[in-house]
Amino acid sequence: MGDAMLDRYWHGDTDRISAEAPIPVVDIDEVEDRLGGAANVALNISALGAKSSLMSAIGQDDSGSIIKAKLESAGIEDFLVSLAECQTSTKFRIVSRKQQLARADFEQIIAIDPIVFDASLTRCLAEHDVLILSDYDKGTVSDPQFFITAAKNANIPVLVDPKFKDFSHYKGATLLKPNQKEFMKAVGSWQSEAEFVEKCQMLISQLELEAILVTRGADGLTLVQRGQQEIHLPARNSEVYDVSGAGDTVIAVTAAALASGKSLLDSVNLANIAAGIVVGRLGTASISGPELRLAVAKDLGFNSGVMTEEQLSLIVKEAQSKNKKVVFTNGCFDILHAGHVDYLSEARLEGDHLIVAINDDESVFRLKGEGRPINNLERRMSMLAGLSAVDWVVPFNGDTPESLLALLNPDVLVKGGDYSIDEVVGADIVTGQGGVVKVLKLVDELSTTGLAQKIKEL
Repeated sequence: MGDAMLDRYWHGDTDRISAEAPIPVVDIDEVEDRLGGAANVALNISALGAKSSLMSAIGQDDSGSIIKAKLESAGIEDFLVSLAECQTSTKFRIVSRKQQLARADFEQIIAIDPIVFDASLTRCLAEHDVLILSDYDKGTVSDPQFFITAAKNANIPVLVDPKFKDFSHYKGATLLKPNQKEFMKAVGSWQSEAEFVEKCQMLISQLELEAILVTRGADGLTLVQRGQQEIHLPARNSEVYDVSGAGDTVIAVTAAALASGKSLLDSVNLANIAAGIVVGRLGTASISGPELRLAVAKDLGFNSGVMTEEQLSLIVKEAQSKNKKVVFTNGCFDILHAGHVDYLSEARLEGDHLIVAINDDESVFRLKGEGRPINNLERRMSMLAGLSAVDWVVPFNGDTPESLLALLNPDVLVKGGDYSIDEVVGADIVTGQGGVVKVLKLVDELSTTGLAQKIKEL
């Protein structure tokens, strides 16, 4: 819920100075329209793969029509109220060589009676998990309490992105997300971090909030929760290109993560990662779900090697979103020998990434009997991870990897030996999800059991 805007960019080259004034002349060759304000917040949420709807007031003008069309093309359900007395806020930016040279704003600020949103608000609160008030102080959110009270009655958390309105208007919200300038205008300056946190806690108490999240530009984000130690998250991108819409990304990602069941801290961490990406782009921008997953994967350092099921699920989805083929095989791999190396090298040729799922020690004992495994799980995983053919190694504790196959949904399931495809454990799971199953031949006279027996005979 908030002030929807249209961001229009005029792009062109400039190589001369005007004879009329000492200003550059830009030869416009491209006009680009983007969703701005609350509409950009809705777009950010939709880009993550979540459902978002937008309530706002627009004018009966071309800019309003463009916003409505763009929302529709993005799959965002709109509850826009078109009013004759309104003018849709429009920001024109002249850009040359990726630099903004000038901006012109067209807007008419009038207080909108919130009763015009009453019916759509009731419906939206019944169908959504979080309400965002994206208040750019352009008149759409003239009475924040109307929306906060309705959301609280529906047991829906309210996240507020304010501008310079008196913060008392947002009393009872769940989280307030001002930037540092807005926060300073509300509470005054401070001389230390301790004083800053004290002012946050004071405002939380006065306004009956659960938390305040202050975006601090190059100094990152600070999250202060009621009665808890503050948490500071440093800025993620040292090369800031354009901060337009970065606050929209923070509130959007935080809300979407909360709605999906994440904790507030995890949600803010994701938002910080996303904001670090969008500030490196020109103008208002959004980040997709796959982009955010990849950024998280890089941040946690699990692009390859041994990982947990949760980590692997994340990185597999990212690979498949880029049309990479993921191959899966499994086994005990107790004593790594030439047969294993040849088999895994051949399996890797079936796709772009190879997962090796490895039985834990207890399941190896159940399958192979007394004295097995010879090498414990940690050593077996370490050896496999060192092979160039293997991208990811993951342990499992069952006798079969069926639950892991259902979670990861690989494109190819590979097994070695004299099996028919319908005898391969998990084949029905993989083929049922659109994948394929292949059986590869193992090198004759090479097996861990055989090697173990020869060692005993020495």
